[in-house]
Amino acid sequence: MTVDLRSDTVTKPTPGMLEAMFSAKVGDDVFGEDEAINELEQKAAAMFGMEAGLFCPSGTMTNQLAIKCFTQPLDELICDHTAHVYRYEGGGIAFNSAVSTRLLNGYRGIITPEMIEPEINAENIHYPHTSLVVLENTSNRGGGSCYTLDQIKAIAQLCKSKGLKFHLDGARIFNALAYTGDSAAEYGKYFDGISVCLSKGLGAPVGSVLLADAPTIKYARRVRKVLGGGMRQAGFLAAAGSYALDHHVERLKIDHAHAQILADQLNQCSWVSNVLPVETNIILFDTVEPAAAVSEKLAEHGIKAMPTDKHRIRFVLHLDVHPEQVEYMVKVLGAM
Repeated sequence: MTVDLRSDTVTKPTPGMLEAMFSAKVGDDVFGEDEAINELEQKAAAMFGMEAGLFCPSGTMTNQLAIKCFTQPLDELICDHTAHVYRYEGGGIAFNSAVSTRLLNGYRGIITPEMIEPEINAENIHYPHTSLVVLENTSNRGGGSCYTLDQIKAIAQLCKSKGLKFHLDGARIFNALAYTGDSAAEYGKYFDGISVCLSKGLGAPVGSVLLADAPTIKYARRVRKVLGGGMRQAGFLAAAGSYALDHHVERLKIDHAHAQILADQLNQCSWVSNVLPVETNIILFDTVEPAAAVSEKLAEHGIKAMPTDKHRIRFVLHLDVHPEQVEYMVKVLGAM
């Protein structure tokens, strides 16, 4: 048996999703004529209470578009030191926007107003202009940790009082909502921009949507074109995203339950020294032996996993991991 837990990006389209893709009504999206893309953008925006949306190939592009829209060269943004926009987007903050980054040491990727406020630069010719705060929800490097709506509201109030823009890297935002029980529609009240990834827990093959007000999305569309993101008849991909929003949101709780089962087993394993608290679909655990060696042992049993540090491994649950595979893993982990 093979179980791929390297990431929730490894999912394959379901039969229903494939059918939706094949039946999509497409056109030239650069001309604004792709019906499936227009439907997805409107659907996602409505879910989060935002004015408009922009379909892009990746969450990296939606995040980078947001940063470009909300900053000017010589500005500075604030985020956690583990944030995806900083660690895993190829230095795009500096390359695309000529913006510096102020890094905070949050708890499992979660930052607070008390951490942010002292790092907002005074207006001084020696300092970059602080203009943007970026959150990641859930936090990948935090092991799928989540912000509550109250935490978000407090940071939003600080940003508003200081004249800062506020962006959410919502790569796994629906996992966070499934865990906290908060409403997606509430988010539009607090964020200037939201990136919603469709190709992780939601299971679409490609794509993310940037949500914001209409003027921001108009400018983001121009920047997307400059970056080569005008995808023409991409409605076949957008249809998969719409299907995911309609059919794969509620089932995320299944992935969370599977993650908890595996975490409970890992906590009983003598070769595991620590398991971070599990909130959503990501498990981070520390190993006695080097993580690379443990990963090789797991691979011998058909289990694919991702070392994230010398003694840390990540499991990510998703819709292509079924109950019988979880049962198999419990047996393998217990016997190692």
